[in-house]
Amino acid sequence: MQTSPAPRPSSAFIGASWAALLIGIVTYLSGLWNATMALNEKGYYFTILMYGLFAAISLQKSVRDRAEGIAVTGIYFGLCWISVLLALLLLTVGLWNATLQNSEKGFYAMAFLLSLFAAVAVQKNVRDVARASATTPAELPGT
Repeated sequence: MQTSPAPRPSSAFIGASWAALLIGIVTYLSGLWNATMALNEKGYYFTILMYGLFAAISLQKSVRDRAEGIAVTGIYFGLCWISVLLALLLLTVGLWNATLQNSEKGFYAMAFLLSLFAAVAVQKNVRDVARASATTPAELPGT
């Protein structure tokens, strides 16, 4: 399917998206670094962040592919949704049962959500820039 070139996102939006992603990830990780929790708990929260970022990017790509008429299997699309929801559920259950102050729990939740949202925005920008830069449909990367 041939689509018309998408307009390039503004530099301000690209910069804000990358800044939000870096701020979210660095904030979340600095919280883990300075936390007094056991190393296995830190590993749990780190793994949830990485899984959540991957799931959010995969879901955004799948939604975008479907919108552009690129085939995405139903099982992969469903797994993307399940993965995003599972990452959110795992974080929620982990924080609910953690022996942290409520302010710390809110800190991790907000840094996590900021990171997921920013990852989706960055992926969108990467794809839009690639589409705007391509001169022929054959040059479009499979992002």
